Amino acid sequence: MKKKLLVSKQVLALRRSKAYRKAYLDPEFLSSDEMRPVRLQLELQKPEMTLHDYGVKSTVVVFGSARIWDKGQSDARVAELKALLRKNPKDEVLRNKLASAERLKKSEKYYEVARDFGRIVSTKDCIPGRKLVVVTGGGPGIMEAANRGAYEAGAKNIGLNITLDMEQGPNPYVSPEFCFRFHYFAIRKMHFVMRARALVACPGGFGTMDELFEVLTLVQTGKKTRLPIILVGKDYWTDVMNFPNMAKWGYISKEDLKLFRYAETGEEIWQHIADFYRKYPLANGK
Repeated sequence: MKKKLLVSKQVLALRRSKAYRKAYLDPEFLSSDEMRPVRLQLELQKPEMTLHDYGVKSTVVVFGSARIWDKGQSDARVAELKALLRKNPKDEVLRNKLASAERLKKSEKYYEVARDFGRIVSTKDCIPGRKLVVVTGGGPGIMEAANRGAYEAGAKNIGLNITLDMEQGPNPYVSPEFCFRFHYFAIRKMHFVMRARALVACPGGFGTMDELFEVLTLVQTGKKTRLPIILVGKDYWTDVMNFPNMAKWGYISKEDLKLFRYAETGEEIWQHIADFYRKYPLANGK
């Protein structure tokens, strides 16, 4: 009896051991450095299978700063910072944050442009048999605006959120079935590009620049079929990026300057996309 009890305890202990866990149910094993290739594959495959099952083949990608809010949000942020600064008038960090928030109020218009475009692209067609679905990074700011426009038009839309040290949850306008969460920037960017039939870049910082130049490089080198690339807010883009000077120095060709267009409104963005596919009807890919 004692022997049977001992054996039972040993068997129970074995079943509870880490080694006995099924590999795909072992979080420590899956999180190990050696399993990174598998995690990359999983991050690629999960959204791919989901979007395939729902028949999503063509998207329009909208990039832009997470710091650009609508007027109500922007006013509230400035008021909050002013209140905090009144309590801590010597706080230099708060003072700098307030100055930044006040500067960003000038960019409120881009939130409305992205929101309007999200609505327009969700209610119109320019590629026969292919509905363009709005996809963003799924976070706040310009991302929220584009998702919101699509949501308000009653259209499904996609959010490719990513885990960051500074918490960035999904905005409430992303369709639940298309609200994906990533760990790896590289795989996330692949999903931005794989189904993209147009790219819209609103003003933004390092992240927006990274995403924009990724696509420009892929198109320039022929790794991605040419697609309409629209930069929203010519004043911003020509101030922070001197593309003609890149051509003047010879690091890009003058022909590369034709890879993108500028726009100021949602309707103008849509017109560029529609004009592109009238001119290049075969550029819609497979």
